[in-house]
Amino acid sequence: MSRRIIGPFNRVEGDLEVQLDIEGGRVNDAWVVSPMYRGFEQMLHGKNPMDAMSYVPRICGICSVAQSVAAAYAIADAQGVKMPKNGELATNLILANENMSDHLTHFYMFFMPDFTREIYQSEPWYDKVKERFTAVKGSAAKEMLPARAQFMHMMGMLAGKWPHTLSIQPGGTSCSITSVEKVRLLAILYQFRVFLEKTMFGDDLENIVSLSSSRQLESWLDSDKHRQSDFGLFLQIAVSLDLENMGRATDKFMSFGVYPVHDKPLFASGVWENGNIQPLQEKSIKEDISSSWMLNGAEPKHPHEGVTIPDPDMKDGYTWCKAPRLAGDVVEVGAFARQVVAGHPLITDLVKQSGGNVRNRIVGRLLELAIVIFEMESWIKDVRPAEPFYHLTSMPDEAEGAGLMEAARGSLGHWLKVKNGRILNYQIIAPTTWNFSPRDSHGQLGALEQALLGAPIREGEETPVSVQHIVRSFDPCMVCTVH
Repeated sequence: MSRRIIGPFNRVEGDLEVQLDIEGGRVNDAWVVSPMYRGFEQMLHGKNPMDAMSYVPRICGICSVAQSVAAAYAIADAQGVKMPKNGELATNLILANENMSDHLTHFYMFFMPDFTREIYQSEPWYDKVKERFTAVKGSAAKEMLPARAQFMHMMGMLAGKWPHTLSIQPGGTSCSITSVEKVRLLAILYQFRVFLEKTMFGDDLENIVSLSSSRQLESWLDSDKHRQSDFGLFLQIAVSLDLENMGRATDKFMSFGVYPVHDKPLFASGVWENGNIQPLQEKSIKEDISSSWMLNGAEPKHPHEGVTIPDPDMKDGYTWCKAPRLAGDVVEVGAFARQVVAGHPLITDLVKQSGGNVRNRIVGRLLELAIVIFEMESWIKDVRPAEPFYHLTSMPDEAEGAGLMEAARGSLGHWLKVKNGRILNYQIIAPTTWNFSPRDSHGQLGALEQALLGAPIREGEETPVSVQHIVRSFDPCMVCTVH
């Protein structure tokens, strides 16, 4: 048996290190290390609760809107207020603009370039993939980046700037949408849809959303037009490298739900396990810090009671990441998990056949891209410019609140406790905290640690490509992981 340390990883937001035990050409054991401590939860202690709206977007430069929305929900919950419908619609549009941009960037700039490595040069698809997806220089980047920039113009109209916008507030949004702006937003969305249909999918979005089984997906790929698309090329690679059987983890999936309109989310909250979907029990969330560089408590704690006190000398610690658990269980979060819980027929069929794996996570992410673009069109059309976008709010001297939502990478929660008008406690569990968590006090490995077990290691590899693919299939954001 040999021990190998992989990292730092390129094309990952933040710092990541993976330690592997390798035996017989496969990963025998794994430890996922988040080596950078941030301290935002400590910064917020003693602050005015509304200061969180300025601090938390700066946790991250690529999912700052998601942090803003979670904070706004937590404060609104503590205040006992709800956004007006226009505020919900505008918030959904801003969040979806960021999340869908994340999905696009992940596929083109983070995930697909790994298949241009020379180790794959004997594959029949290699030359095309290298020309198309070589990092920064490939033809795909030259097409995608202008399309993404145009799509992000929506952010400027709806939120003023990105990242770290302050337009999202507990009572709604501070930036209203006029009738003329509705037309401009629909035009931007139409242009983005053209890019997706022409380049990403090589097909109408309606046809992508209507795929209902793995057999239909295979039949869809039989068309030459579809095979020539970027999605089609990925599916060919997935078959060639057997990505369907790489990176399977816990197969228990969770979603907090996201994009609400009148309290009904587009993607429902819940937990999927063994073919059954159960309601989410938020009170059963607890954080274990027995393997973290944190001052240990006696038992795992719910975030409302949680503490974040760094201790780099903890003898059993190997990461700054905590280990969140749901009723003591490891769960996987992300776009694939969202679609599993939402019950999309294609994803339901895929998870029944092969669970969570590298291929399925990417399919879930791209399917979600197609679904949400449809919804964004309807949200824009539903905005009523003459009606309120914001309700004025005030904070009680003592209150508690929780903000649960879905970022691009999965379930994000903010928990707030206020006393004497100041923040007594503020705790955050980010998507990558769930997926990249360490072992807990019962020895359960986190989702990525489980997914890495059995990963094949090719002879002579220093940085195993299988490990790269598995890690990137979760689309990690390490700066959010340890906040």
